[in-house]
Amino acid sequence: MVLLHVKRGDESQFLLQAPGSTELEELTVQVARIYNARLKVQRVCSEMEELAEHGVFLPPNMQGLTDDQIEDLKLKDEWGEKCVPSAGSVFKKDDIGRRNGQAPNEKMKQVLKKTIEDAKAIISKKHVEANVCVTMEMVKDALDQLRGAVMIVYPMGLPPYDPIRMEFENKEDLSGSQAALSVITESEAQLWWAAKELRRTKKLSDYVGKNEKTKIIVKIQRKLEENDDDSCLSSPWADNTALKRHFHGVKDIKWRPR
Repeated sequence: MVLLHVKRGDESQFLLQAPGSTELEELTVQVARIYNARLKVQRVCSEMEELAEHGVFLPPNMQGLTDDQIEDLKLKDEWGEKCVPSAGSVFKKDDIGRRNGQAPNEKMKQVLKKTIEDAKAIISKKHVEANVCVTMEMVKDALDQLRGAVMIVYPMGLPPYDPIRMEFENKEDLSGSQAALSVITESEAQLWWAAKELRRTKKLSDYVGKNEKTKIIVKIQRKLEENDDDSCLSSPWADNTALKRHFHGVKDIKWRPR
Protein backbone atom coordinates (compact mmCIF):
# COMPACT_ATOMS: atom_id res chain seq x y z
CA MET A 1 0.00 0.00 0.00
CA VAL A 2 1.25 3.46 -0.92
CA LEU A 3 1.15 5.87 2.03
CA LEU A 4 -0.10 9.34 1.14
CA HIS A 5 0.56 12.32 3.38
CA VAL A 6 -2.18 14.73 2.34
CA LYS A 7 -1.57 18.47 2.68
CA ARG A 8 -3.50 21.62 1.84
CA GLY A 9 -0.90 24.23 1.05
CA ASP A 10 1.87 23.63 3.58
CA GLU A 11 -0.47 22.36 6.29
CA SER A 12 -0.70 18.64 7.00
CA GLN A 13 -4.20 17.17 6.92
CA PHE A 14 -4.14 13.36 7.22
CA LEU A 15 -2.52 10.10 6.13
CA LEU A 16 -4.20 7.71 3.72
CA GLN A 17 -3.26 4.32 2.31
CA ALA A 18 -4.05 3.21 -1.23
CA PRO A 19 -2.82 0.41 -3.53
CA GLY A 20 -0.58 1.55 -6.36
CA SER A 21 -3.14 0.14 -8.79
CA THR A 22 -5.78 2.65 -7.62
CA GLU A 23 -7.33 4.75 -10.37
CA LEU A 24 -6.55 8.40 -9.66
CA GLU A 25 -10.15 9.34 -10.42
CA GLU A 26 -11.20 7.18 -7.49
CA LEU A 27 -8.32 8.31 -5.26
CA THR A 28 -8.90 12.03 -5.89
CA VAL A 29 -12.57 11.69 -4.97
CA GLN A 30 -11.66 9.68 -1.87
CA VAL A 31 -9.16 12.26 -0.67
CA ALA A 32 -11.58 15.14 -1.32
CA ARG A 33 -14.38 13.29 0.45
CA ILE A 34 -12.32 12.71 3.60
CA TYR A 35 -10.94 16.24 3.49
CA ASN A 36 -14.42 17.79 3.27
CA ALA A 37 -15.91 15.43 5.86
CA ARG A 38 -13.23 16.46 8.35
CA LEU A 39 -14.18 20.09 7.74
CA LYS A 40 -17.81 19.19 8.42
CA VAL A 41 -16.86 17.63 11.75
CA GLN A 42 -14.96 20.80 12.64
CA ARG A 43 -17.95 23.00 11.76
CA VAL A 44 -20.36 20.84 13.75
CA CYS A 45 -18.03 20.84 16.76
CA SER A 46 -17.77 24.62 16.62
CA GLU A 47 -21.56 25.06 16.55
CA MET A 48 -22.08 22.41 19.26
CA GLU A 49 -19.77 24.34 21.55
CA GLU A 50 -22.11 27.31 21.12
CA LEU A 51 -25.13 25.03 21.59
CA ALA A 52 -23.72 23.85 24.92
CA GLU A 53 -23.23 27.45 26.07
CA HIS A 54 -26.30 29.27 24.68
CA GLY A 55 -28.93 26.80 23.49
CA VAL A 56 -30.54 26.43 20.07
CA PHE A 57 -30.47 28.84 17.13
CA LEU A 58 -33.01 31.65 17.07
CA PRO A 59 -35.29 31.99 14.02
CA PRO A 60 -33.49 34.00 11.31
CA ASN A 61 -35.89 36.94 11.71
CA MET A 62 -35.04 37.23 15.44
CA GLN A 63 -31.27 36.99 15.28
CA GLY A 64 -29.37 40.09 16.35
CA LEU A 65 -32.46 41.84 17.73
CA THR A 66 -32.79 43.18 21.26
CA ASP A 67 -35.49 41.90 23.61
CA ASP A 68 -37.36 45.19 23.16
CA GLN A 69 -37.26 44.88 19.38
CA ILE A 70 -38.54 41.32 19.54
CA GLU A 71 -41.36 42.43 21.79
CA ASP A 72 -42.25 45.44 19.61
CA LEU A 73 -42.32 43.24 16.49
CA LYS A 74 -44.29 40.57 18.37
CA LEU A 75 -41.92 37.85 17.25
CA LYS A 76 -42.04 34.42 18.84
CA ASP A 77 -39.48 31.59 18.98
CA GLU A 78 -41.89 28.69 18.51
CA TRP A 79 -39.19 26.12 17.79
CA GLY A 80 -37.25 27.23 20.85
CA GLU A 81 -40.26 26.34 23.00
CA LYS A 82 -40.31 22.84 21.52
CA CYS A 83 -36.58 22.16 21.47
CA VAL A 84 -35.87 22.09 25.19
CA PRO A 85 -32.77 20.33 26.55
CA SER A 86 -33.15 17.22 28.71
CA ALA A 87 -33.48 17.90 32.45
CA GLY A 88 -34.29 21.54 31.82
CA SER A 89 -32.30 24.60 30.81
CA VAL A 90 -30.14 27.27 32.35
CA PHE A 91 -30.39 30.78 30.93
CA LYS A 92 -27.13 32.10 29.52
CA LYS A 93 -27.61 35.04 27.19
CA ASP A 94 -25.91 34.94 23.80
CA ASP A 95 -24.39 38.39 23.38
CA ILE A 96 -24.06 37.82 19.64
CA GLY A 97 -27.82 37.26 19.40
CA ARG A 98 -27.70 34.02 17.41
CA ARG A 99 -28.99 31.57 20.03
CA ASN A 100 -31.90 31.70 22.46
CA GLY A 101 -29.88 31.52 25.71
CA GLN A 102 -31.67 28.40 27.00
CA ALA A 103 -28.52 26.35 27.56
CA PRO A 104 -28.44 22.72 28.76
CA ASN A 105 -27.72 22.14 32.46
CA GLU A 106 -24.17 21.30 33.51
CA LYS A 107 -24.59 17.53 33.20
CA MET A 108 -25.98 17.71 29.66
CA LYS A 109 -23.40 20.34 28.72
CA GLN A 110 -20.65 17.90 29.66
CA VAL A 111 -22.23 15.23 27.43
CA LEU A 112 -21.87 17.61 24.49
CA LYS A 113 -18.38 18.79 25.41
CA LYS A 114 -16.99 15.27 25.96
CA THR A 115 -18.36 14.13 22.60
CA ILE A 116 -16.92 17.18 20.88
CA GLU A 117 -13.54 16.38 22.40
CA ASP A 118 -13.73 12.75 21.22
CA ALA A 119 -14.79 13.76 17.69
CA LYS A 120 -11.92 16.23 17.39
CA ALA A 121 -9.50 13.51 18.49
CA ILE A 122 -10.73 11.22 15.70
CA ILE A 123 -9.93 13.76 12.98
CA SER A 124 -6.91 15.32 14.66
CA LYS A 125 -3.96 16.32 12.49
CA LYS A 126 -1.75 14.81 15.19
CA HIS A 127 -2.48 11.44 13.57
CA VAL A 128 0.06 12.42 10.92
CA GLU A 129 2.83 12.59 13.55
CA ALA A 130 1.63 9.32 15.06
CA ASN A 131 1.63 7.66 11.63
CA VAL A 132 -2.08 6.81 11.92
CA CYS A 133 -4.17 6.75 8.74
CA VAL A 134 -7.64 8.30 8.60
CA THR A 135 -10.51 6.61 6.78
CA MET A 136 -13.94 7.82 5.75
CA GLU A 137 -15.42 5.34 8.23
CA MET A 138 -13.55 7.06 11.07
CA VAL A 139 -14.88 10.48 10.06
CA LYS A 140 -18.42 9.11 9.75
CA ASP A 141 -18.05 7.63 13.23
CA ALA A 142 -17.13 11.08 14.57
CA LEU A 143 -20.26 12.57 12.97
CA ASP A 144 -22.42 9.73 14.34
CA GLN A 145 -21.09 10.36 17.85
CA LEU A 146 -21.88 14.07 17.56
CA ARG A 147 -25.37 13.30 16.25
CA GLY A 148 -25.98 10.88 19.11
CA ALA A 149 -24.94 13.40 21.74
CA VAL A 150 -27.32 16.02 20.32
CA MET A 151 -30.16 13.48 20.39
CA ILE A 152 -29.44 12.71 24.06
CA VAL A 153 -29.44 16.37 25.08
CA TYR A 154 -32.21 17.44 22.68
CA PRO A 155 -34.55 14.44 22.29
CA MET A 156 -37.12 16.69 20.56
CA GLY A 157 -34.50 17.58 17.97
CA LEU A 158 -33.20 20.96 16.83
CA PRO A 159 -34.98 23.66 14.77
CA PRO A 160 -34.79 23.03 11.00
CA TYR A 161 -32.74 26.23 10.57
CA ASP A 162 -30.18 25.33 13.26
CA PRO A 163 -26.81 24.91 11.48
CA ILE A 164 -26.07 21.70 13.41
CA ARG A 165 -29.21 20.01 12.13
CA MET A 166 -28.57 21.35 8.64
CA GLU A 167 -25.05 19.87 8.72
CA PHE A 168 -26.37 16.48 9.84
CA GLU A 169 -28.96 16.53 7.03
CA ASN A 170 -26.37 17.75 4.48
CA LYS A 171 -28.43 20.89 3.88
CA GLU A 172 -25.83 23.38 5.11
CA ASP A 173 -25.51 26.62 3.17
CA LEU A 174 -21.93 27.85 3.33
CA SER A 175 -22.26 30.47 0.60
CA GLY A 176 -20.63 33.75 1.55
CA SER A 177 -18.93 32.24 4.60
CA GLN A 178 -15.24 31.78 5.37
CA ALA A 179 -15.88 28.03 5.67
CA ALA A 180 -16.86 27.88 1.99
CA LEU A 181 -13.32 28.84 0.98
CA SER A 182 -11.91 25.69 2.58
CA VAL A 183 -14.29 23.19 0.95
CA ILE A 184 -13.14 21.56 -2.29
CA THR A 185 -15.87 19.85 -4.26
CA GLU A 186 -15.01 16.38 -5.53
CA SER A 187 -15.34 17.43 -9.17
CA GLU A 188 -12.94 20.37 -8.70
CA ALA A 189 -10.33 18.55 -6.62
CA GLN A 190 -6.80 18.09 -7.91
CA LEU A 191 -3.93 16.12 -6.38
CA TRP A 192 -0.31 17.16 -6.91
CA TRP A 193 2.92 15.33 -6.14
CA ALA A 194 6.48 16.48 -6.82
CA ALA A 195 5.21 19.49 -8.81
CA LYS A 196 3.12 17.22 -11.04
CA GLU A 197 -0.64 17.03 -11.26
CA LEU A 198 -1.82 13.45 -10.71
CA ARG A 199 -4.11 13.13 -13.70
CA ARG A 200 -7.43 11.46 -13.00
CA THR A 201 -7.16 9.39 -16.17
CA LYS A 202 -4.11 7.54 -14.85
CA LYS A 203 -3.29 5.18 -12.00
CA LEU A 204 -1.24 5.99 -8.92
CA SER A 205 1.45 3.53 -10.03
CA ASP A 206 1.92 5.52 -13.26
CA TYR A 207 3.56 8.19 -11.09
CA VAL A 208 5.08 6.40 -8.10
CA GLY A 209 6.00 3.07 -9.69
CA LYS A 210 5.12 -0.39 -8.41
CA ASN A 211 6.77 -0.14 -5.00
CA GLU A 212 3.85 -0.56 -2.56
CA LYS A 213 5.97 0.69 0.36
CA THR A 214 6.35 4.17 -1.10
CA LYS A 215 5.42 7.21 0.99
CA ILE A 216 4.60 10.45 -0.83
CA ILE A 217 3.35 13.92 0.06
CA VAL A 218 0.37 14.95 -2.03
CA LYS A 219 -1.32 18.32 -2.00
CA ILE A 220 -5.01 18.78 -2.60
CA GLN A 221 -6.25 21.95 -4.21
CA ARG A 222 -9.17 23.31 -6.18
CA LYS A 223 -8.87 22.94 -9.95
CA LEU A 224 -7.74 26.23 -11.45
CA GLU A 225 -6.71 25.64 -15.03
CA GLU A 226 -7.59 23.16 -17.76
CA ASN A 227 -4.76 24.17 -20.08
CA ASP A 228 -1.52 22.20 -19.65
CA ASP A 229 0.46 25.33 -20.49
CA ASP A 230 -0.90 26.98 -17.36
CA SER A 231 0.06 24.14 -15.03
CA CYS A 232 2.87 26.11 -13.42
CA LEU A 233 0.35 28.75 -12.38
CA SER A 234 -2.04 26.31 -10.74
CA SER A 235 0.56 24.07 -9.11
CA PRO A 236 0.76 24.39 -5.32
CA TRP A 237 4.54 24.21 -5.78
CA ALA A 238 4.59 27.17 -8.19
CA ASP A 239 7.36 29.70 -7.61
CA ASN A 240 8.80 32.72 -9.38
CA THR A 241 11.25 30.58 -11.37
CA ALA A 242 8.43 28.53 -12.87
CA LEU A 243 6.46 31.67 -13.63
CA LYS A 244 9.44 33.28 -15.35
CA ARG A 245 9.85 30.22 -17.54
CA HIS A 246 6.13 30.34 -18.31
CA PHE A 247 6.30 33.97 -19.38
CA HIS A 248 9.67 33.71 -21.12
CA GLY A 249 9.97 36.52 -23.65
CA VAL A 250 7.18 38.62 -22.19
CA LYS A 251 8.47 42.10 -21.36
CA ASP A 252 7.62 44.65 -18.71
CA ILE A 253 6.87 42.12 -15.97
CA LYS A 254 8.28 43.08 -12.60
CA TRP A 255 8.91 40.18 -10.25
CA ARG A 256 8.43 40.85 -6.58
CA PRO A 257 9.78 38.41 -3.98
CA ARG A 258 7.17 36.69 -1.84
